Amino acid sequence: MATLELSIPDEEVAAPVGRKRKLGLLFWIASGWLAIILSLAILAPVLPLQNPTDMDMLERRAGFSGEHWLGTDGLGRDELARLIFGARVSLAVGLIAPMIGLVVGGALGLLAGYFRGRFETLVVGSMDVLLAFPPLIFALAVVAYLGQSVPNLTMVLGVLGIPAFMRVARAATLTLARREFVIAAEALGASHARILLRELLPNVILPLLAFFLLGVAVTIVVEGALSFLGLGVPPPMASWGSMIGEGRDSLDVAPRLAFLPAAGLFLTVLAFNLVGDTLRALTDPRQGAL
Repeated sequence: MATLELSIPDEEVAAPVGRKRKLGLLFWIASGWLAIILSLAILAPVLPLQNPTDMDMLERRAGFSGEHWLGTDGLGRDELARLIFGARVSLAVGLIAPMIGLVVGGALGLLAGYFRGRFETLVVGSMDVLLAFPPLIFALAVVAYLGQSVPNLTMVLGVLGIPAFMRVARAATLTLARREFVIAAEALGASHARILLRELLPNVILPLLAFFLLGVAVTIVVEGALSFLGLGVPPPMASWGSMIGEGRDSLDVAPRLAFLPAAGLFLTVLAFNLVGDTLRALTDPRQGAL
């Protein structure tokens, strides 16, 4: 009696076990764009650029030239210099504000997910209250009371980001708090501090860092929106959002004044989203098998 044999190539059998996730071309393109933008922002003071606040009313809305590579804005200021220094402000706010949420929200979520009980109820309830408060009203109140400045704007956006980071850290901690390595550490008499710092934190920090990149993208957009509304950085300091707001008055004669900062904002936010989504997929425990 003939028997039917099914042959499976060895590489197909080994694929599920040894499969490695590739970062992909888009990840490297996005990372390259971010490296360029960050380098320009950091090196802006030493680059051979014109002063972004110097005005020349005789050169208002001038076109591309050897002196002004991207032309000038409505007040005769060099557009290239303002784009690069504007990136410096937008990225500074976009990176520092999520760090506040990462540190404060991550710590609260880690403690709430581990200790549970009344402390968890208090933390989750306070975060729900903060989420229920209209963010625009909160920003208006802080700016009106403390004044319009980059540190105040950064603090507002950082506080508004705390609930999101708390929820990510708490969710990750809840999935890890009853795992074997934590139970084993408790059985060996490890203290709560040791378990939190040595067992849980290294595992919770990975999804938090991936979410941090997504938070940077959101913060840059929010900063741009607030600056567009006149609630962001004070003039004559430039940010991409304020430049878009200034350029809307010149859309009929010089649309590039709004489109250039909008393009920089769009590409940078897209790059942060692509890198953050890729890293989140790599660090998500649900994507792999034990």
